[in-house]
Amino acid sequence: MTEAVSDNTSSDTAPDILRAAFEAQGPRALALRSSTAAQRVARIRALRDALLARRQALYDAFAHDMRKSPAEVEATELLPVLDEMRHTMGHLPRWMRPQPVRPTLTTVGLKAQVQHQPRGRVLIIAPWNYPLNLCLAPLVSALAAGNTVILKPSEMTPTVSALLGQMIAEVFDPSEVALFHGGPATSQALLALPFDHVFFTGSPAVGRLVMAAAARHLASVTLELGGKSPTIVDESADIALAAENLMWGKFINSGQTCIAPDHVFVHAGVRPAFVQACLAALERLYGPEAERLRNPDLTAIVSARHTRRLKALLDEATARGARVLVGGQVDAATNAIAPTLLEGVPDDAGLMQEEIFGPLLPIVEFSDLEAVIDRINRGPKPLALYVFGRDRDRTRRVLQQTSSGGACVNHCVVHYAHGNLPFGGVNNSGIGSAHGHYGFKAFSHERAVLTGGAVRSEKLFAPPFTPQRQALIRRVVDLLRLPPW
Repeated sequence: MTEAVSDNTSSDTAPDILRAAFEAQGPRALALRSSTAAQRVARIRALRDALLARRQALYDAFAHDMRKSPAEVEATELLPVLDEMRHTMGHLPRWMRPQPVRPTLTTVGLKAQVQHQPRGRVLIIAPWNYPLNLCLAPLVSALAAGNTVILKPSEMTPTVSALLGQMIAEVFDPSEVALFHGGPATSQALLALPFDHVFFTGSPAVGRLVMAAAARHLASVTLELGGKSPTIVDESADIALAAENLMWGKFINSGQTCIAPDHVFVHAGVRPAFVQACLAALERLYGPEAERLRNPDLTAIVSARHTRRLKALLDEATARGARVLVGGQVDAATNAIAPTLLEGVPDDAGLMQEEIFGPLLPIVEFSDLEAVIDRINRGPKPLALYVFGRDRDRTRRVLQQTSSGGACVNHCVVHYAHGNLPFGGVNNSGIGSAHGHYGFKAFSHERAVLTGGAVRSEKLFAPPFTPQRQALIRRVVDLLRLPPW
């Protein structure tokens, strides 16, 4: 672990090149409206095969950009994408099938169904923290729905992004899927184009800009954002289970995960035991504290700028009285930060106000669960919320009285991997859902189709409105007051 990871930049793609690619995808988007499930599955399968053919190259690329270990590349990048592909290919024929809809009282005699149409030309802007996973997973859903796609990966992981670009160029004609490199200027130039749908993963601040840009074209959006995902460890919790789960979920990818536990509320009665269990879990996961900065399983912080930001948050907290329970070591030369637990962090410190997005975890002692719920509700709605406890009534109360994009009980992070669950945020943490059927629907327009028959019930409501017809209409309206069963 000697090579430093530095700030990465990438030259921007000229706007005229982006526009030409966008225009070239117009005719193809129209043609794909009539594509079959078999044709779409074939495209996903070709992408899968190209991905697996580059396994070692991906290991090398991730090692260069983030010093991510091959095992973590497999577990957090390849596994979710391959699972998404397998799940989608197995279910796509059923998802594409028109869904018949039963008539209501006022539409008896008419046939209706919901058809799923491709949205058309879509833009996917992916982040740097999981640069393969969060680029290809939405691409799978977009292909399943029959769209053309322009991909914009992150400039912060240039080696991985370059490899993705080579793979996309090998598998797809650019009139169907094209990938462009660059920084914010490239993203802004792409957002100026009238895409039919924009799928963005990133921060809430940038998400607002993406939504504003899409609104100029009345384009639909899926925004996968973030926030300060809270965790509650109740006095009834299995402490060993909570510590093991949280130390894994927080420090995988060095905390650079949008659904990582951001801070932990721990009941005063179990705080000492919880802290000791966390220390033991860290020893099992990352070895002796003195050697953790050099542990090959500890992913680097993505850039020197991000390392400086995290160190500043840590320094501010400790200067104001926060106590480091374990960790706190920073190696700026290699962009490494040891897994760090803190307590006594002031409520108005940056660590408690900003999304941390790094391997720093504040522990907050509590004795009143209602106060914790109130505190969570005073902040923006988070992307995830985690509750550890064996008291079902208290857990139910937390879930009922809070709002978050997703939630786990006695677990964390893994709800992202469940292909039959919607993954997404709410308000500040995101708009829309992804994964599996929900991802397919995100990139589809649900078109209502009604077919008339021999019965023409609308004649009842057409002029001339004779006294007899008016009385009949009134009787139909009165029927609507009856219970629906």
